[in-house]
Amino acid sequence: MGRSCAPQRLKPQVIVRRLRRGLKSCPFKADLKSRPFKTLVWTRLTVVACLVATVFPVPSWSQEQAPNAAAPSATTTAASGPKADVIFVHANVYTGVPANTAFSSILREDSIAVRGDRIQAVGKRADIEKLKGPQTQLIDLDGHFVMPGFNDAHMHLADAGLQKLTVDLTGVKSLDEMRERVLAKVEKSKPGEWILGGGWDETIWPVQTLPSRWDLDEVSSGHPVFLGRIDGHIAVANTRALQLASVTLASRDPEGGKIDRDTNGQPTGILRETARGAVAQVIPKPTHDKLRQGIEVALADMAEHGVTSAQDFSTFEDFQIYEELEKEGKLTARISEWLPFDDPVEDLKKERDSHPQSDLMLHTGMLKAFMDGSLGSHTAAMLEPYADDPKNSGLPRHEADRLNEMAKERVLAGFQLGFHAIGDKGIQMALDAFAEAEKVARENKVKAANGGNDFRFRIEHAQVTTPAQFARFKQLKVIASMQPSHVLTDMRWAQDRLGPKRAATSYAWATFLNKGVTLAFGTDYPVEPVAPFRGLYAAVTRKSENGKQEYFPEQRITMDQAIAAYTTGAAFAEFEEKEKGKLVPGMLADFVVLDRDVTAAAPEKVLATKVLRTVVGGKTVYEAK
Repeated sequence: MGRSCAPQRLKPQVIVRRLRRGLKSCPFKADLKSRPFKTLVWTRLTVVACLVATVFPVPSWSQEQAPNAAAPSATTTAASGPKADVIFVHANVYTGVPANTAFSSILREDSIAVRGDRIQAVGKRADIEKLKGPQTQLIDLDGHFVMPGFNDAHMHLADAGLQKLTVDLTGVKSLDEMRERVLAKVEKSKPGEWILGGGWDETIWPVQTLPSRWDLDEVSSGHPVFLGRIDGHIAVANTRALQLASVTLASRDPEGGKIDRDTNGQPTGILRETARGAVAQVIPKPTHDKLRQGIEVALADMAEHGVTSAQDFSTFEDFQIYEELEKEGKLTARISEWLPFDDPVEDLKKERDSHPQSDLMLHTGMLKAFMDGSLGSHTAAMLEPYADDPKNSGLPRHEADRLNEMAKERVLAGFQLGFHAIGDKGIQMALDAFAEAEKVARENKVKAANGGNDFRFRIEHAQVTTPAQFARFKQLKVIASMQPSHVLTDMRWAQDRLGPKRAATSYAWATFLNKGVTLAFGTDYPVEPVAPFRGLYAAVTRKSENGKQEYFPEQRITMDQAIAAYTTGAAFAEFEEKEKGKLVPGMLADFVVLDRDVTAAAPEKVLATKVLRTVVGGKTVYEAK
């Protein structure tokens, strides 16, 4: 973006010194002259990347997302080395590697060779076909756009699957339509069976009021009903469900939660944050088969939309189903499974150690904690009250001193931390805890989760950030894990809820990048659809899907930056930047084939992008019919 994308001006002697240092560290210098010109194309480009990374600081997509300076040569073994398993030709390959010092374009090639689960070579077809053997499969991609697979940095995979098997209320346009869907489910259910669902959003209804238990009682005929709001931070229960959960006039609000009440003190059925737990704990658990069915549905949805990696927060029971699918060869996306921060440390260690961390298809990842709720439900913790609810500043989910102690204990145990924080107070709580945790870790010489010195703390969502907090993100090297498609949903009401001053630094992707903060993008699936193209569109336009509304356009970023956040940034956020995120030799062969070049298409056309093929570890897991 503007000034941040330009390379820093350096004195000539500094450039020469850095060039020499870069050449000394570049693995290809010794044999450049000995190779034929055609077999040197990618090698020379990789050397350029070495020198660029050495001489110039990386601009807005941050230093951590720079191209891997030691990427192997594409064609070193083209003439006599092992043959490829699959070669993809006649493509427009977007490698993810910057082509120049200004980072204004990305290197392109036309063919990819895959051996095993890795990229063997990327380059021109004539060179790549030298790796073709008698058993090599040759796939012509008909000139279509190929890019690294999308790495969704924040989702709830199992919840998404279950939601598709229950009453899906996504997009319902009114309370009446919501009740019609509940009634339809009731008519198909056994007497007294629980009616579960989610995805409703009262802000798109003609009358924007929250539903109540009495609204549901009229259509539920003795069935207990529990329906989650689209943001996952509010639910509405009918009277029968409240009775089973013993939620009454005398019930107290739990810590970090709230039971909404009418003027007589009676629960209305709306349960916020931790108050939902009273009902959730009396709902019969879904069977293993139903859980697995939902997970397989969600995995198919991901593959159809080009998502090759997921950073997921489900349950450990769900993780065990992922293990089953992996053993059966049916796991179609790589999964890094987050664990609950609030669980006892010894339990967390056992879960972490139960599956090899070296398994690139499936492993446990960071610990997730909740600082607050959501803007949509007025539960995100704010430093000042909501503009449209002056008596409410949200619901912090932790007491600060206890949070800091828990963070220190878990970092000392070698865990990465990622905190859900949407409001500026929630973000302040997270940053303070990270600072305390890093201090004690360094005092005790404790390494980060990957054995290095970079803890890569994350804030999930980071929607409302104060100017001073951007600097703390940079100082503490905190990753902003954000979901750009949220702005498509929230822009209708966000400024009214926040007021113009706070809104100006909300969903602030450009400011984060300009401050040198690493961005990782995801969808929060099923809160938003899993399709990453909505996120790309939101990131580069800041406009509603019909193009009629715009939200602080100065926070737009470029398409290359948005793609980086969905690929290299997301990989960095899970310590896997050496494995995926770019299409270069040695990286995992995870990529997608699209029906259009999203970097050249008009932004409104990006929304309609279709995935033609999704490849994970060199194997096609989805192909459009």
